[in-house]
Amino acid sequence: MTAPDYGALYVVATPIGNLEDLTPRAARVLGEVACVAAEDTRHSAGLLRHLGLERPLLSLHEHNESTRVARITRYLEAGQSVALISDAGTPLISDPGFLLVRELRRAGHRVIPVPGACALIAGLCAAGLPTDRFTFQGFLPARQGSRRARLEALAKREETLVFYESPHRIQATLMDMEAVYGERRLVLGRELTKTFETFLDGTPQELLARMNEDANQARGEFVLMVEGAHIEAEESPRVEAEILLRTLLEEGIGVKQASQVAARLLGGARKDWYSKAQVIKDGKKDSPG
Repeated sequence: MTAPDYGALYVVATPIGNLEDLTPRAARVLGEVACVAAEDTRHSAGLLRHLGLERPLLSLHEHNESTRVARITRYLEAGQSVALISDAGTPLISDPGFLLVRELRRAGHRVIPVPGACALIAGLCAAGLPTDRFTFQGFLPARQGSRRARLEALAKREETLVFYESPHRIQATLMDMEAVYGERRLVLGRELTKTFETFLDGTPQELLARMNEDANQARGEFVLMVEGAHIEAEESPRVEAEILLRTLLEEGIGVKQASQVAARLLGGARKDWYSKAQVIKDGKKDSPG
């Protein structure tokens, strides 16, 4: 269905706080598209004013996204491009847009990412926790029972866990993390890229104490990062020397070969294992171990 004269949907990342984080490419795209689909048109109008742009705005949020697909499709089929933005950061990352992108791609339309600010990446790169593997879980459930169940389901994951959290639930979430994760290390990124950006580092109990001491630490938007579980490797079952040698000999393996296998598996000098194997073969009762 894709045709050269069709428009495209640009998925445009916008700043999460500091307006200087908007990329030149994003600013150019916002100035060229026929329409900007935005989670909150009032909020996004301020960004466009900052850029000196005037563009038609179309609301697109979790309650109306399915009804916006047809309207945006008409723009694209008319050869006009549309930009999708969220209130802050990269669209679709705990923000609306998935349904729109999925349906447009299914219909053969071009969807073009314009990367930029993303709170989870900003938090991770400054947290000092392992970043080679991580699991992003977005916002935890609002109800305590469901929230604890989600945390417990993730308790044995060895990679860094990343969550978003709001100010009115942050303390309840930390209390649940204390119950489930105990003394595990957490890093809390607050108000990232904004004037009062803060990183708090410690156990859930320590972070709660900081918030009790300073109520400002419980305000703002949060990226909550949790170190992965430390799973101790299970010890391999220990092979008893006498059982190994007896088994090898009973299977018809010669003393010399049995001693070679034992030395390779259990260590030690081959001649000592030869002597032990010979004792067993000769039917003596002396223990080889």
